[in-house]
Amino acid sequence: MKRKARETLLAYLFLLPSFLVLGTFVFWPVGFSFVLSFFRWDFKNMRNPVFAGFENYAEIFRFQSLPSHSFAYSLIETLTVIAVCFAVVLSLYAFTKRPYLSTITVMVSAMCFWFATNYKISTILVVVLLALIYALLRNKAVFSKHGIGISLITLLLIALWIFFDKRIYTVVNFFLESRDKNLFIKAIYNTLYYVVLSVPTTIGLALIIALLLNSNIKLRAFFRTAYFVPFVTSVVAISLVWRWIFDDAYGLLNYLLSFFKISKIAWLKDERWTIPTIAIVSIWKTVGYDAVILLAGLQNIDKSYYEAAEVDGAKAWDKFLYITWPLLTPTTFFLLVVSLISSFKVFTEVYVLYSGLPGPYNNSGMTMVYYVFDRFYVQQRMGIACAAAYILFAIILIFTALQFWLSRRTVEYIS
Repeated sequence: MKRKARETLLAYLFLLPSFLVLGTFVFWPVGFSFVLSFFRWDFKNMRNPVFAGFENYAEIFRFQSLPSHSFAYSLIETLTVIAVCFAVVLSLYAFTKRPYLSTITVMVSAMCFWFATNYKISTILVVVLLALIYALLRNKAVFSKHGIGISLITLLLIALWIFFDKRIYTVVNFFLESRDKNLFIKAIYNTLYYVVLSVPTTIGLALIIALLLNSNIKLRAFFRTAYFVPFVTSVVAISLVWRWIFDDAYGLLNYLLSFFKISKIAWLKDERWTIPTIAIVSIWKTVGYDAVILLAGLQNIDKSYYEAAEVDGAKAWDKFLYITWPLLTPTTFFLLVVSLISSFKVFTEVYVLYSGLPGPYNNSGMTMVYYVFDRFYVQQRMGIACAAAYILFAIILIFTALQFWLSRRTVEYIS
């Protein structure tokens, strides 16, 4: 007993320096900033912050003029659209096994669609519809067999519905209307726009590069290093180089586009290209790292799976779809989580590309981290900056938790 206690004490003594460093530079600032988010801490109250409760959080979401609908209303409309599309698609797959329940689900879906687009009182029907969807999902064989197809078709139906039916007021419509009435909501919109552009594109390109590097090509080590070099290069240096490339008058990118008879694009002067420009720089920097990680995942797949598939006469696409991709899901899941977190924290590219400004004009490059920077260092409103930082933390936490929940169904681990 004494020996075990002595070993435990010795272990904690070895960990004590790490605890002291983390506590001083990580845990204490994080906790203290959370407390300060409830105080009015600005240039006037620098030495004695004044307790303000949730005033900072309310100030962040204060509108110059109110949007036509509330966020809660737009969220209900969004859930209606998702529930209707998902229920219809799922019912079609489950019809052969549960025709009675599937027919009821389709009928309720049609009612939700009608009320959502005409009378705006679909909340109760959505609750009923979600209950029917849950009953259908209990048939796990149907969902496990067609889960990917159901998800893709559902997303397609949602996009088509929102695009063609202007009467639907979803969360997307709320952000589009509110981004010019609240700076923080515009920062959220720009950040989400950047995440949607950069994360899937980076992982998709990295997967293609990893598959090519995993094949028997010459100079594989050279190409692997060449793709990885941008990741270890300074973000400031990369952004400065791309600032020259994006120059609308003498930039290399417009020069290359001229060969395809494409007129010059004002990459750094047109607000429509602000977020795509930042995404291009980020993709070019990160794709090499993702490719190397995916390449390591590919090389860990046992060759016997492919040999068995070849014996059965499987084609290259079949081997990728049923062997490579399922066994690569743990690596892809890791990259997705890391990429999503880092994308939400984009700042340096904006600051360097636009010389310390949030875009060319109209705050077109305002991201959530830039908002925190502007409120803290420029406007000296540190309490609001702390509150905005914790809202960003909550958003990242929600998306990360959602990814871990989805990973239970999609990620396949080999024991």
